[in-house]
Amino acid sequence: MKRLFYLVDSIDSVEAISKDLHEEGVKDWRFHVEGKNESGIYTRRLHTATFFEKKDFVRYVERGLMIGTLIGLVLVTFGLITGYPPLPLAAWVALFVFAVLAGGWIAGFGGVHAENYKIRPFHSAIENGEFLVMVDVPKEHLATMRRLMQKNHPEARLRAIDSNHTNPFSRRLRLISESGTPAD
Repeated sequence: MKRLFYLVDSIDSVEAISKDLHEEGVKDWRFHVEGKNESGIYTRRLHTATFFEKKDFVRYVERGLMIGTLIGLVLVTFGLITGYPPLPLAAWVALFVFAVLAGGWIAGFGGVHAENYKIRPFHSAIENGEFLVMVDVPKEHLATMRRLMQKNHPEARLRAIDSNHTNPFSRRLRLISESGTPAD
């Protein structure tokens, strides 16, 4: 599944895009809008971006779980090799599980406060009153959706195409320039 990121200037355009997408069979859970005018998004019954799309919580927790796993492996391996402290195997397993979960839990606090790395490149545009429209499309329908949007909504500027899944190792979203080429 791919996610298309479009910037749109007016909420009227977003509403028209929503109507067209619904007519094409795109359900609300595959269409999300992020904008400064949250009350306008709500009153027009548009599907707003979820907490997990706005915040980097998932990516931080994934990273924390990986770090906790590494710390747990080091502690348990050291303890089992040296035999210090002398603990039963169940205690070592519990220590490992604790390290993994603590890593995810602690990292989650940072993710609650961090803007999602996929939305961050559009922060200034959103603050200036534009709307970010995110559409999830199966890979096989990607070209069709792009043609539909270009034909029916030329005002919507395609700015990025990425997976709709979070990548704990990714640092940024690959943007598409106004001319349609990758902007690096």
